[in-house]
Amino acid sequence: MSPDLAWATVKGKPALDLVGEEWYTKTFIPRVQKRGAEIIEARGLSSAASAGNAALEHMRSWFLGHTHDWVSFGVWSNGNSYQIPDGIFYSFPVTVQNREWSIVNGLNINEKQRHRMTVTAN
Repeated sequence: MSPDLAWATVKGKPALDLVGEEWYTKTFIPRVQKRGAEIIEARGLSSAASAGNAALEHMRSWFLGHTHDWVSFGVWSNGNSYQIPDGIFYSFPVTVQNREWSIVNGLNINEKQRHRMTVTAN
């Protein structure tokens, strides 16, 4: 799991610069990776409702549009510009217009993020 914070911007500034690499790698990423278990512990129930809500939000963005510059979608990797091997479903930043998604190209990726993306793809 490689959270998208490395690509995010806040008021034109890279979000990673605002929160710091240490917090991103030692606090944020582990928390995202363990969120399913955290939901189960807090609710005492399965995290399936959270996964179901994520699926609904995905479809809402796809069919009704979204309010951000881009959103992350799990899409077919063929022809991407991020050095992710073709032939797998992978989470990419996309824009959606008229129910058609397109991968956002040209986002800056540092070496640590590149490594996490490769591990995720593998």
